[in-house]
Amino acid sequence: MLSKVNGSAVYGIEALPITVEVNIDPGVGYHLVGLPDNAIRESNYRIASALSQIGYRIPGKKITINLSPADLRKEGACYDLPLALGILLASGQLYSDILPDYLIMGELSLDGQLQPIKGALPIALAAFKNGLKGVVLPKSNAPEAAVVQGLEVRGASSLGEVIEFFKGNMELERAFFPGIPTQEDSVLDFPDFSEVRGQETVKRCMEIAAAGGHNLILIGPPGSGKTMMARRLPGILPPMSLEEALETTKIHSVSAGASPDGLIWERPFRSPHHTISNVALVGGGSYPQPGEISLAHNGVLFLDELPEFKKHVLEVLRQPLEDRQITISRSRFTITYPSSFMLVASMNPSPSGYFIPSEQGAYRNSANAMRRYMSKISGPLLDRIDIHLEVSPVPFEEISSGRQGEPSRLVRNRVVAARTLQVKRFTAEFGIHSNAQMGPRQIRQYCILKTGPKNLLKHAMERLELSARAYDRILKVSRTIADLDANLNITEKHLSEAIQYRSLDREGWLG
Repeated sequence: MLSKVNGSAVYGIEALPITVEVNIDPGVGYHLVGLPDNAIRESNYRIASALSQIGYRIPGKKITINLSPADLRKEGACYDLPLALGILLASGQLYSDILPDYLIMGELSLDGQLQPIKGALPIALAAFKNGLKGVVLPKSNAPEAAVVQGLEVRGASSLGEVIEFFKGNMELERAFFPGIPTQEDSVLDFPDFSEVRGQETVKRCMEIAAAGGHNLILIGPPGSGKTMMARRLPGILPPMSLEEALETTKIHSVSAGASPDGLIWERPFRSPHHTISNVALVGGGSYPQPGEISLAHNGVLFLDELPEFKKHVLEVLRQPLEDRQITISRSRFTITYPSSFMLVASMNPSPSGYFIPSEQGAYRNSANAMRRYMSKISGPLLDRIDIHLEVSPVPFEEISSGRQGEPSRLVRNRVVAARTLQVKRFTAEFGIHSNAQMGPRQIRQYCILKTGPKNLLKHAMERLELSARAYDRILKVSRTIADLDANLNITEKHLSEAIQYRSLDREGWLG
C-alpha cells in the first residue's frame, strides 16, 4: 500500500515542499532513498522505539521510502514525524481524511516525545504558499510558525497526540500570532547610555550611526570605553518592522531553532571572537548554515580589536558590506543569505594600545609600528566604514563625578524620528530603510548640495585625497545629521561634522 505525507526541506533560509512517499510490499527490508543524510537514515531506530511506546509497530515487510523530489538533498532528524505517519498509513494502522491538508515535521525521541526543529517559520511559509490548510509541528515551534496569517498551526508534544488528532479523537492546541508590539511595549535588554561618564562625542557618533544605519570604527587606547559603548548601541536602534522581524527570525530559525516568543523583535547583536574563520563569519560549510554576518542581519556586528582578526577573514566582508547579502557558491549548490548589518569595530591605535605622543611613556610605539599595525586593515575595507572616530581616555573628573548621562530612551526617540523620515523617503519607491543603504541614484536625488557645502566638500576631497567611495560615505552621513535636525537641506554645518568623522583619511592622524 502506498501513502504520501507532506513535508518540507529548508534550503538556505527558504523551504521547499517535500513529499514523503512510503510503499509497503511483501518481503523484508527497509529502503530509504531521496538523498537523505545520516540523521534521516538513522530515523528507523527512533521511529521503531517511539511507535512501540504507544502500541504501534513497524511492519516486518519490505518498506520503501522516497523523499521526493529525489534529487534535492535532505538533512536533519525533523523528518521523523512524517516518516512515522507515512509508515502507519501505508501499513493500515492509521486512517485519516484530513492528513493530506497538513504539512507535518518533527523530531522524535525514543519515548515518542517531539523535539523542536529548525526552520519552523520558512516551513510554515512554504505550507501557506502551497495552499495547505495548516501545519503540525512540535509545540515549542508553534509560536514561531503562527506568524503566518491564514495558516492553521497546531503544536503537539508527542507522536501519540498527532496520531489521535488525525484520527479525530482529540484537538491539538492551535497557536496564534500575538501581534506587533508597539515601541512602548518593546523591551530593550541592553545596557543604558546613562551609565557612561563623559565621551559625549562618541555618544553623538553612536546616535548618528544608529539613525542612519552607518558602519562605525572606534580607535582609542585601552580603557577608553570603546567596547562598553558599542554594547549599548542596540539599545538606541529603532524597533524592527514586521518585515525586518520576519527576515531576522527566518535566519535564526534555520540556524538556532525555535524562538520561544515567536518572532524576534529585538535587533541582533553579534560579537564573534577574533579567532573566527571566514566560513563561520560569512556562512557556508558542508551543510550550509548562515554565518555571523547573516545572524547580525538588521542588527549589529561588533568586531572588537579589529586588527587581531585574520586579514583574509576581514577581506570577505567587502562584498556583503556593499551588497548587503552574501552568495555562497559551491559545486553542488548556490545559496544567498541576507546580511544587511551595521558593522561596529573597535581597535587600539598601536600594538601597545596607545597613541603617539603618549603619556604612557613605557608603552610608546614608533610611528612605523603604528602604521604596520594599521596596515592589517586594508584601505578598501576602511573605505566601506562610514564613520571613523578617535576615542580619548575619560578624564578623572568625569569618571569620579556622580553625574549621569542621557538615558538611551531619549536618544532612541531622536533616532526613531530620524529613521521615520528615511522610511517615508525611501521605502515606497526604493524598498530601503536607511540612509546607509542609499545607492548612487538615491544619493544624487536626496543629497543635493548648494554652492557653500559643495565648495567645502571639494576642498576636503582635495586636501584629504578622498576616494569616490569616501565621498559617498560623507554625503550619506551628512544626510543623516540633517535628518536628526529635521532639516530638508544638507548645510555646511552638517557636512563639516560628517567630514570630521573620517579620522583615518586625515594626514598625520598617527601623530
